[in-house]
Amino acid sequence: MLVKNPKFEISAVGPKQYPNSNLPEVVLSGKSNVGKSSFINTMINRKSLARTSSEPGKTRQINFYNIDSTFYFVDLPGFGYSKMSHTEQEKVGKFIEEYLFNRKNISLIILLIDIRHKPSENDILMFNYIRSIGTPYLVLANKADKIAPTKVADYVQNLRKYLEANETDIILPFSSEKKIYTDNVWNEIEKYI
Repeated sequence: MLVKNPKFEISAVGPKQYPNSNLPEVVLSGKSNVGKSSFINTMINRKSLARTSSEPGKTRQINFYNIDSTFYFVDLPGFGYSKMSHTEQEKVGKFIEEYLFNRKNISLIILLIDIRHKPSENDILMFNYIRSIGTPYLVLANKADKIAPTKVADYVQNLRKYLEANETDIILPFSSEKKIYTDNVWNEIEKYI
């Protein structure tokens, strides 16, 4: 997909601030610093539309990126960031859950997991939660450039095993750094938007 005019639209912390449009929403979920903002920049071929940070826990709102008035990339705050106070974690968790459960425009949820590590307890909880709400989803095994290309398929299989994913669950490798595998991801996204 060739993206011509993507733009950041709004940071929201509740339903009153969500865009009032019927555009489909592709939601990005994952733990802090897994590369959700980098994923957006890679997919739309921009350097810094979505602000990235080496400091985990930077995104505290739900960020809506309007992609050519065709759909939104929706960047959720990362989960599992330990320096955020417990109260703050609860508050963020509550509005994420409210958004995922009640928002009618969600067409696809993408869960990003670092391919190099065994999924955390939070990754597994989120995967099971996403699976339970009945919205289409896929898992991206991110940072695939950090392992040998010949090992990527094995790592994806291991991730499938750890998540206890079904054979029908889609798990794709991805790399923002090397901009590889983007066509496969666009093919999946385009099925839902």
